[in-house]
Amino acid sequence: MIKRFPKLIVTNAILFCAISADAQFGFGKPKSGLQPMRSAVDLIKKQAPLQVNQALLAKISPGDVHVIVSLAKQRAYLMVGEEIVVDSPISSGKQGHTSPSGNMHILEKDPNHYSSLYGDFVDSSGRIVRAGVSMRIDAAPSGTHFQGAAMKWFMRLTDEGVGMHVGILPGYPASHGCIRMPSDGAKLFYDHVKVGTPVEVQPAA
Repeated sequence: MIKRFPKLIVTNAILFCAISADAQFGFGKPKSGLQPMRSAVDLIKKQAPLQVNQALLAKISPGDVHVIVSLAKQRAYLMVGEEIVVDSPISSGKQGHTSPSGNMHILEKDPNHYSSLYGDFVDSSGRIVRAGVSMRIDAAPSGTHFQGAAMKWFMRLTDEGVGMHVGILPGYPASHGCIRMPSDGAKLFYDHVKVGTPVEVQPAA
């Protein structure tokens, strides 16, 4: 029994190495159907890119168009009648900050808007001391001041400050209520709407 014991250790060691190799190099089947966590890049790839009907775009004027935003599809559409001129990915309000739905109008256009509520605390040299703060709940550290988040090509939808503007699109609802758009999409919408353009925001449910 004593003589065979070292052989048992060696056998177990070989088996352990084989199992480790399987795990490291992806051999064998995953346990119980578990799937690896998806990265933000994978989620972004799930959104179709901006699509533009150039023939229609060349013919339209701001008086011709209306906008439809689908919270369920995470898309915004610049429309002429029933035809889609621009189809853009978006990121709407996350849970707890859901984007309002219903029939609205463009209330204001501002090419270089800044949030009065969300942003960063920066020092006198402009260095960010605390990022991603809310003026509703956060207090500025000593020696800092509030700098609102940039909302380029801002198209206001509500008196409370919800609008469409350039922002990060992680592939799912992630904003504080606004409709984030890619920069090229936001610019196309901004250039082809006016104050008063109808906007229908369709709910996610």
